[in-house]
Amino acid sequence: MREFSLPALYEVPADGNLTDLIRRNASLHPDVAVIGRKVDGRWQDVTAAQFLAEVRAAAKGLMASGVQPGDRVGLLSRTRYEWALLDFAIWSAGGVTVPVYETSSPEQIQWILGDSGAVACLVETEAHQEAVESVRDRLPELKHLWRIEGAPQGESAVERLREAGEGAGISDEAVDERSALADADSPATIVYTSGTTGRPKGCLLTHRNFFAECGNAVERLKPLFVTGESSVLLFLPAAHVFGRLVEVGALLAPIKLGMVSDIKNLTEDLAGFRPTLMLGVPRVFEKVYNGARAKAQADGKGKIFDKAAETAIAYSRALDTPEGPSFGLKLKHLVFDRLVYSKLRDVLGGRATHAISGGAPLGERLGHFYRGVGFTVLEGYGLTESCAATTFNPADRPKIGTVGQPLPGSVVRIADDGEVLLHGEHLFTRYWNNEAATAEALSEGWFHTGDLGTLDEDGFLTITGRKKEILVTAGGKNVAPAVIEDRIRAHALIAECMVVGDGRPFVGALVTIDEDFLPRWLKSHGKPEGLTAADLVDDAELLADVQKAVDDGNAAVSQAESVRKFRILPTQFTEASGHVTPSLKLKRNVVAKDFADEIEALYQR
Repeated sequence: MREFSLPALYEVPADGNLTDLIRRNASLHPDVAVIGRKVDGRWQDVTAAQFLAEVRAAAKGLMASGVQPGDRVGLLSRTRYEWALLDFAIWSAGGVTVPVYETSSPEQIQWILGDSGAVACLVETEAHQEAVESVRDRLPELKHLWRIEGAPQGESAVERLREAGEGAGISDEAVDERSALADADSPATIVYTSGTTGRPKGCLLTHRNFFAECGNAVERLKPLFVTGESSVLLFLPAAHVFGRLVEVGALLAPIKLGMVSDIKNLTEDLAGFRPTLMLGVPRVFEKVYNGARAKAQADGKGKIFDKAAETAIAYSRALDTPEGPSFGLKLKHLVFDRLVYSKLRDVLGGRATHAISGGAPLGERLGHFYRGVGFTVLEGYGLTESCAATTFNPADRPKIGTVGQPLPGSVVRIADDGEVLLHGEHLFTRYWNNEAATAEALSEGWFHTGDLGTLDEDGFLTITGRKKEILVTAGGKNVAPAVIEDRIRAHALIAECMVVGDGRPFVGALVTIDEDFLPRWLKSHGKPEGLTAADLVDDAELLADVQKAVDDGNAAVSQAESVRKFRILPTQFTEASGHVTPSLKLKRNVVAKDFADEIEALYQR
């Protein structure tokens, strides 16, 4: 057994709650832009004073509509300005926010709103409203349903709430009195876990959890959170706990927070908002790298890009040595900075020097590449139950290839069987309406993550797999799928990869093709435009290139753990298809069931 901890850097207020942040900001920094909102394609600043006023106005409407202290209120929307506004309005009215992913099915919506006992729900679109209405007869406690955009009355939910508050004559003082009722240990939100197996569990997080998480994270990363100078662009789902970390952390610092709905126009949004800090998942950074490399190859500059990438990686690795980069390496790095790296930084907005990545391993090679080009990706690790990040790499001395050191004020322990255990004020209180699951996950103050990992002598954690995802081949070899899957998935051609082989004679894999990269691959191989993965599952050239990705993945594991056969699937693993969660984790049991025939084919003679 091994454990590591760091002293707390932030003291959680004993009798405060998260609404104190927006009143403090309005008092100390009234004219500082705390949020950027996009209106008709243009970014507009919202000052701390303006944000407080808009939150109070919406909270008045919730109070006028009968929302009482402790009531649960659903929030079903993509990431946008109104998400943060309504989240703080719910808290200011004394309520508990229940996030719902905007891609949720009616059945999932019914489960989350029904299990939480939500008395009201705010939705973004007409389609969301229809989804809630379709199950409303099974939600007896749901009294109110408001729509953020395109409401039939011609007014948004925010406007309707403002008018309701004004009509009821509720004062700012009444809102502040209601806001003050919750203390640090009061429930702030119930976040339903993505549910890779079974029904999602409602994870109850308190105001204390968010203070401990965000306060210590901001203090540990202090150089990246400078009021009036720093900014962060959030394009991940705000319904996910990682998104909430960004929202609350930015307002705690405070720094300017930008919120956009998706990554389809990410390059444009980065150029317009120009953040100094980015948050993302490895797939985003993989796509940026693969896209830049593919463009360079299309322009006849592939060899230059590859040499620049190797130089960046070598330069980053040299930074971790006592002697540092050699003079010759520094010179090569300077040349490539002008030719390649500066252009790549421009794609990322031009000002960002750091990013925080979570959800899955980025990979050591890609981590060194980004640091080498002047854009350091700080990997972290966390779960809904740990209120997002429970470990992360410090900005001043990251250890690439790890997920960093424990959140200050918390403890990470590696049990005798290799499981990662957590302890600290940032940990969830309980699962809502689920005592059995709570008792299974929490034991004597320690949260059992279900993840396997190791701690080095400096307390840096490396995740090596999941206890429940360990495959045991017919030969008795234990295989952790994550290691090889992450390496294979890093290839530009691969969208997803799932390793199989439990009880089988060898390890196999199901692979899907990246739809964004496929057109470039078709062009470079002289094949007709418009062909899909379904048309190419038996194409010799495609199979050969996928084999290269598999070979690269195999290089990371032993021969007994390596993938010996794979199948290209004619479809994608998506949230809509039910094969991945909203946080892009594979639902292995669903994939195994839906593609049972393909798995079986791997093992036919």
